[in-house]
Amino acid sequence: MSKVVAIMSMSLDGFVADRDDGVGEVFDWYFHSGDVEFGTGGSDPMTFKVSAPSAVHLRALWSELGAVLTGRRTFEVAQGWGGHHAWGPAFVVTHQVPDGWPRPGSTVHFVTDGIESAVQQARAAAAGKSVGVHGADTIQQLLNAGLLDELHIDVAAVLLGSGIRLFDQLAGTPAILGNPTVIAGDGVTHLRYPVLKA
Repeated sequence: MSKVVAIMSMSLDGFVADRDDGVGEVFDWYFHSGDVEFGTGGSDPMTFKVSAPSAVHLRALWSELGAVLTGRRTFEVAQGWGGHHAWGPAFVVTHQVPDGWPRPGSTVHFVTDGIESAVQQARAAAAGKSVGVHGADTIQQLLNAGLLDELHIDVAAVLLGSGIRLFDQLAGTPAILGNPTVIAGDGVTHLRYPVLKA
């Protein structure tokens, strides 16, 4: 069965966005931490410029992914990824399908019947590969429901002081994690934790 893995950048003090909803400080390492180019693919491709250790980390992680699961806010901020996420079919948890969607030929799907259904659909679409999860709220919902298998956290070398926290609305804590895999990049530390099931 495919794994459900949270993939998120955050500041050292635990924020994924600043108080103005800006994410530049926590995602800057993707674009300015080295000279190794890493192309995202997808219908709206980007080219990252990272350090060699970060490039090794990204290549290994992205090769494991077959689908993405996220919330409506992340979908809106990303402008629907041009209709095709680089990780494969995207499943957006929402109360209501946005106007103009779904679009012909798009691989973005909307799930209105809950997080468990979204996980089932994303796992089926991933065809044995992992499901990557975006968005603080979606990650928190999955942790609270016991549906998350791994946390992949990229800790940017910045302190924001305030903003949107990644782990702000957790129920049933403490959540016990397994031993991490640690990769030190330039301006970022890549942490990978298994989530231990009760």
